[in-house]
Amino acid sequence: MPYIESLRVFCRVVELGSITSGGRDLRLSPAVASNRIKELENRLSVRLLNRTTRTLTPTEIGRAFYDHARRVITTLDEAESMVASLSGTPQGVLRLSATLGVGRRLIAPLIPQFCAEHPGVELRLRLSDRNINLIEDGIDLGFVLGQPADSALKWRKIADAPRVLVATPGYVETHGAPASPDDLANHNCLLLRYPRSPEYFWVIETAQGARKFMVKGQFDADDGDVLRDWALAGHGIANRPRYEVAEDLAEGRLVEILPETPPVTAQFGVLMPHRRLQDPKLRLFVDYAVQALKSKL
Repeated sequence: MPYIESLRVFCRVVELGSITSGGRDLRLSPAVASNRIKELENRLSVRLLNRTTRTLTPTEIGRAFYDHARRVITTLDEAESMVASLSGTPQGVLRLSATLGVGRRLIAPLIPQFCAEHPGVELRLRLSDRNINLIEDGIDLGFVLGQPADSALKWRKIADAPRVLVATPGYVETHGAPASPDDLANHNCLLLRYPRSPEYFWVIETAQGARKFMVKGQFDADDGDVLRDWALAGHGIANRPRYEVAEDLAEGRLVEILPETPPVTAQFGVLMPHRRLQDPKLRLFVDYAVQALKSKL
């Protein structure tokens, strides 16, 4: 099916914005992916992509062709999913996304066992603390902390994920412990920040209900594990999921700050495009993950 495979390459290149990324996602070298695109353009006798040294974008014809090619690929995938469902043998590629901390601690450990039980399935995990558009990026399942307000996606809650403010005993000894959430303004708060990130405030549970408190810090990062490392090094107060720092708290490396007024509990769950809900391997992995993760949060 070389033509179909060329369509797959073209779609992933458009979705990911580069031949290298599109090829890597399909486990092809950049040279092979580039040749697939050239073969497709030669077959159609048109240019599908505009290439410069820094950018790659579809031409007007390429954009129109992508819309049709994506529908062809989606229809083929759905047909294969139907066959897999009827045969009882799930197969094919399942693309997952998660934030760095969630992916490393919770999702990555699940994958080897699932693949051992379902050898016809290939799982590809993409980790980033930046916002990912599941539909545009071709992701089948996205594991997230916090329920996004996106009606184009199906949300399934897995469990509540309590959050906690933490710092080292040494930080508290040197800088004092905040007596109320208002005192956080006088501390170095370690923030998860990236373009369009909302975390210039923390939402705290108070006697009056959930409130936003403006916080600031001398430095921030777009990787939650970096924030934990900074907190462990005594550089400030971090707002992290409790499961992430539970061992540090139990062994005294970190202490809980403002335990009577913790951050608002987040929901942990999975997002799925509606069109993928009938895929048996997707349903199998979601059920598998829900069962495995409820006890860890």
